[in-house]
Amino acid sequence: MATSLLSQLKEMTTVVADTGDLEAIRRFQPQDATTNPSLILQAAQQEERRARLASIAKESTDLDDAVDRVGVDIGSEISKLVPGYVSTEVSARLSFDR
Repeated sequence: MATSLLSQLKEMTTVVADTGDLEAIRRFQPQDATTNPSLILQAAQQEERRARLASIAKESTDLDDAVDRVGVDIGSEISKLVPGYVSTEVSARLSFDR
């Protein structure tokens, strides 16, 4: 049986997923994962996330709080699926004091 290209790649390097798509992470089983606000937005629009998003919306104090909570929530879910590191890029606006 021939090994897949992904399996061959995993033998030579560390595979890192750059996504917020939990199903893709389950399917490809990367070692690490990274995501960013645009990928989190895409993931947040998936059907499997709707109930959780509704809950986050009710718990949040404002839109900024909701956006932060969604990022943390998706990052937390990703961390349950990968054995290595999870990196979540945040908005550059957070680098400035308010």
